[in-house]
Amino acid sequence: MTSTGRSPRLSVLGTVIFVGVVMANTAAAQGVSLNYERLSSLEEPTAVQFGALTMRLNGLLDGAAIHDAERERDDVGGGLTANFQVTAASQMINRWRVRFTYFGQYTTDDLDPELDDEYTDNAALSVGSVWGTLLAGNVSGVVREQTRRQRGAGNAVLGFDDFLGERSDSGAAYVGRFGPWVVSSVVDEDGNFDAGLMSQRPAGTRDYRLSLRAGTGEYMSADNSRRFDTRAIGIVGEFIYGSNVFDVGLGHERFSSDGLNPDRWYVSAGVRRKTGMVTLSLEGHYGRIGEHREESAALGIQYDIARGLSGNLGVNYTRAEAEFDGTRFMDTRQTRTVLSIRYSF
Repeated sequence: MTSTGRSPRLSVLGTVIFVGVVMANTAAAQGVSLNYERLSSLEEPTAVQFGALTMRLNGLLDGAAIHDAERERDDVGGGLTANFQVTAASQMINRWRVRFTYFGQYTTDDLDPELDDEYTDNAALSVGSVWGTLLAGNVSGVVREQTRRQRGAGNAVLGFDDFLGERSDSGAAYVGRFGPWVVSSVVDEDGNFDAGLMSQRPAGTRDYRLSLRAGTGEYMSADNSRRFDTRAIGIVGEFIYGSNVFDVGLGHERFSSDGLNPDRWYVSAGVRRKTGMVTLSLEGHYGRIGEHREESAALGIQYDIARGLSGNLGVNYTRAEAEFDGTRFMDTRQTRTVLSIRYSF
């Protein structure tokens, strides 16, 4: 295995702290979710008061039938996803708000051994006030959730619609609102960083959202033979008109490993519409890594049966094959149809 070293970026952490201190009089604390998974509850959390402590809970249960057209056997498998997020919050004498947040998810998938019988979780402690919110723990996805395109409807999942480089699970984060802008940043235990800006403005029956994101990370090739350092930048624009959402995302990512430096460019776009009890989304993605292509598409439908209860469909296609200097950089080909019943609470 070939890898490249990276010294901790203390200057990035210093910049984050400096921004928080300088703008302390104008920022506002932000509530932060630790759910970075494809399924997220849309319901308001249930809250219970115990003296000075407020407990909040939300989550979902999703039972699915799954078909993968790329498999040699024409099998239909089952899948179950159960996740929850619980938050314990209290306000100190100086009006600082202290929160402990825990997110857990259990997944089974008969057609994907990597996801079958898997439990993942995230936990973080946060302190917030007029200067924003500081977090420590499993915060690697905080910036992504603040700046990403909206999730697709139903079981739609658009592949490759993110930076490929990842950060370590553990680190520190900052989130604060300065007027119309939400500022977010993460520094992990290896010195990699993720930083974002997001602004959303209503204008009559319309709503506009713009987000910018930049970061560094690490990417392991598909054959696990080579580790790359990454630098990436992305922009997302969103336009909401009535029950329609239109968005587009553009990104560039540079990979570096002992003289091998491929570039990745990509564009993702989608439309989402809600009509009565039905929500429909259609998304597409195209990218280039050197001379190689990456492609994905996703169709999603959600039908609301009752409060918190819905029927969901997703048809998701992903394909990317790339090789550089004998290194299998990417190797993905999948066409999955997922039909499920979901209850959110």
